[in-house]
Order: sequence, then C-alpha cells, then structure tokens
Amino acid sequence: MTFAPTGKLRAAINLGNPILAHAVGEGGAGGVSVDLAREFARRLGVDLDLVVVDTAGKSVDAVASERADIGFFAIDPARGADIAFTAPYVLIEGSYLVKDDSPIRANGDVDQAAHRVVVGKGSAYDLFLTRELRQAQIVRAPSSPAVVPTFLEQGADVAAGVRQQLEADARGKPGLRLLDGRFMVIRQAMGVPKSRGDAAAALLTAFVEEMKASGFVADALKRHGIEGASVAPPG
Repeated sequence: MTFAPTGKLRAAINLGNPILAHAVGEGGAGGVSVDLAREFARRLGVDLDLVVVDTAGKSVDAVASERADIGFFAIDPARGADIAFTAPYVLIEGSYLVKDDSPIRANGDVDQAAHRVVVGKGSAYDLFLTRELRQAQIVRAPSSPAVVPTFLEQGADVAAGVRQQLEADARGKPGLRLLDGRFMVIRQAMGVPKSRGDAAAALLTAFVEEMKASGFVADALKRHGIEGASVAPPG
C-alpha cells in the first residue's frame, strides 16, 4: 500500500506545537493532528502508529526520510524538496513576546541590529524569520517550548512563536507582554514523502479538503479547546 508500506500508517506528530498536539501518557499523543491521522488510517483500513517527536524539524526529517508516512507541518518552501504538502487545514498566528520595559512596541520595531530574537530551531518561525529579518540576530532554542526559557536565560530582546505557546510559557512569569497583532500566519498542512508519487499526494489533499468541508477540523479544534486557530479556507 502506498501510504502504509509497513502495514501500519506511521504519522509523525510534533508535540512542539500545542495547538495541534499534546502528550498523552507515556509516549502517546492527542490533539487535532492525531484525530486527523486516526481518521485517515481508518479510511485506509490500517492501524495507526504515532511517531512522536518534540520539534518540527524532527517531524520533517521523519517524513522526508520515510521513517513516517505522513506528517503535519507549517507549509514552507524550505521543506518542500522532499515533502508534498496539501493545502492548509488550520491557520495559526505567529507573535512576538518582549519584556515590559522593552522599547519595542510594535512588530515593525523588531528588526534592528541590536535585537536578538529567539525562535525554536527548525520551526516555521525560524524558517520565515531567517528569510525576513535583515538586521536582527536570530537565536535558536532547541525546541519551540524552550523559546521563552532561552529568551529569559540569555536576556534576549524578543521571543517568537505560536501566540498560545508564548502565552502559556509566560504565565506566572511577571514582566512580560505580547506585542499586538501578528508577524506571520502559519499555514498548517499535512504532508507525504514526494517519493510516494502524485497519486498519493492527491489523495491526501482530497482528504484534507473533505475534513475541512465536513466540519471535522472545526469540531476537533472545539473538542480540544483550541483558541487562536481557525479552519483554513478551501484549497
């Protein structure tokens, strides 16, 4: 079977994005992406095997190297060499976090030579800001959940990431504030190794479109209590 050559559907699940996945028990996971993977496996008539990782980069590597059959990623051209993406199923805001006494008041103030911006290594924010920031220095934390701790430990100027992740990590830490608005919108999609062929990519794309149109994605966001993310428009 194209999607499950091992007899099971191996789905890479990134716990570094709390909007889409969270840890469950010892080595397990739940969330919107897991719900989608489970439904796709059901339609294929195979069991689901979760390949749980803690960073986006590891998820990309798992699918690109075919240690996983599908994955859930922010669409980015740097990831497109080996992975065929569907249209997005969810849109997520990227935000900046600073200290209360920071002179930075707006997103446009960030890109200055004196500023250090912390991102999760290999995340969509890392890829995007590496292209977009012309003057500010990028500091790469080991993972997205490590961004705020790294920002505080190193005395950096800005932390960048998923708004909800930043809010959660800053909770209980006085003297921090989120900048208004967003610096990017992340388009979260499913992906399959390009080596599986155009037919596999087309089937996965059709699945995502059906999941959006049927209300499956909206119901999953609601069921998991996710705010700040919206169902992507038809692809």
